[in-house]
Amino acid sequence: MPRILVAILAAAYLFFPCGAVAHDIPNDVVVQAFVKPQGDRLHLLVRVPLKAMRDMNFPERGPGYLDLARVSDVLPGAATLWIADFIEVDENDTHLSKPQIVATRISLPSDRSFVSYEDAIAHVNAPPLSNDTNVYWDQTLLDVLFEYPIQSEQSRFCIHPALARLGLRVVTVLRFLPASGEVRAFEFTGDPGIVRLDPRWHQAALRFVDLGFFHILDGNDHLLFLLCLVIPFRSLGALIPVITAFTIAHSITLIASAYNLAPNVLWFPPLIETLIVISIVYMALENIVGGSSLQRRWMMAFGFGLVHGFGFSFALRQSLQFAGSHLLTSLLSFNVGVELGQLLVLILLIPALQLLFRYAVAERMGVIILSAIVAHTSWHWMLDRGHVLAQFRFEWPALTAASLASAARWLMAFLLLGGVLWFLQKTFQRWAERGFDWKAFGGKFHIGVSAIARSALSDGSQEAGRDR
Repeated sequence: MPRILVAILAAAYLFFPCGAVAHDIPNDVVVQAFVKPQGDRLHLLVRVPLKAMRDMNFPERGPGYLDLARVSDVLPGAATLWIADFIEVDENDTHLSKPQIVATRISLPSDRSFVSYEDAIAHVNAPPLSNDTNVYWDQTLLDVLFEYPIQSEQSRFCIHPALARLGLRVVTVLRFLPASGEVRAFEFTGDPGIVRLDPRWHQAALRFVDLGFFHILDGNDHLLFLLCLVIPFRSLGALIPVITAFTIAHSITLIASAYNLAPNVLWFPPLIETLIVISIVYMALENIVGGSSLQRRWMMAFGFGLVHGFGFSFALRQSLQFAGSHLLTSLLSFNVGVELGQLLVLILLIPALQLLFRYAVAERMGVIILSAIVAHTSWHWMLDRGHVLAQFRFEWPALTAASLASAARWLMAFLLLGGVLWFLQKTFQRWAERGFDWKAFGGKFHIGVSAIARSALSDGSQEAGRDR
């Protein structure tokens, strides 16, 4: 009989629901933070929704209201476990020790004190909410003031806010207030890695070279465009004027967009994305029809490069916050990374196409088939993006002083572009008249790159042999 009773109790425990101890992981969490070096202390002020701190037993009263009189004893431990343990701060590349918790405070969702650092610091040091306030624990915010000992407020700081575990999607809005007085705003999703709050020019340059290099390798649009450029020529020397024109063009629009000279309307990004795919369709169809001269090809590359530059700027817009005060350096470095990525793609793509066409029955038929495959793929992309673009309503801007000034700036930009295009045309024409052999130059360059690669592989194999 006792065994039957134990079995019944065990079954009841397994099959009847009971209250869960752990809290659910929230879907969207917004973290607000201020970083301010002041004297020999660095202040880190953070606001986090209390519902993001799971596995914590916050005291409650009544029908589930947060017990504000007793919760103050729990807040320092929650701030350490869920915030301080996952934030690393460096001063001049030296890791700082764990911070001291100066103040904690529960805030209501309607509180707007984190609009500025002065209001936020005054709010977190103000008296706590009255215990008569009836609010559920998962509808409140936790404000914490951390303090780090530092050597000088003039030092260079970086921070790694690994707060992605607070929710399924965590957006961190961080504002850095250096001793110079300017405010630098950052916004990132998930774990951004190490964020340099005041990077040196070479640190910003290396970061953006890396961004540009991998943006080309990850961008299907730009890879297909490069493929369309290579298919009819398959020679690095013949492609040098084309790639040069494309580089100059996308550099112009990328820099112009970064300095807020591009149209700031909702329909402009989907328009550019559609035009990028149209450029691929056009180049593929031109390859199929044939008869594209080298001069016509580099002029088309210049025109389409202007469109692709705006596309680069959309991909780079979120990352420009990491440039600090080195915006132009970062943009030029991004272009360097893009060109290195393009060069790698061309070095791999040209020999592959040469090998493919070497065994083709008819070279012209191979060009048509390969271009048709690219045209078919990009055509479907064009239809999809055109459908998205059609959902936006285009309206002519009102005739105001601001619109006239914007039109004047765009007119000056078109005149500048015309001057650049004329300069490129005259330069390439002069080199052609002097008999500059682009194919021979490209061949020597390709041989040099291949020799470097073979040397590196040979050295690597010799080192591996010595290791064995």
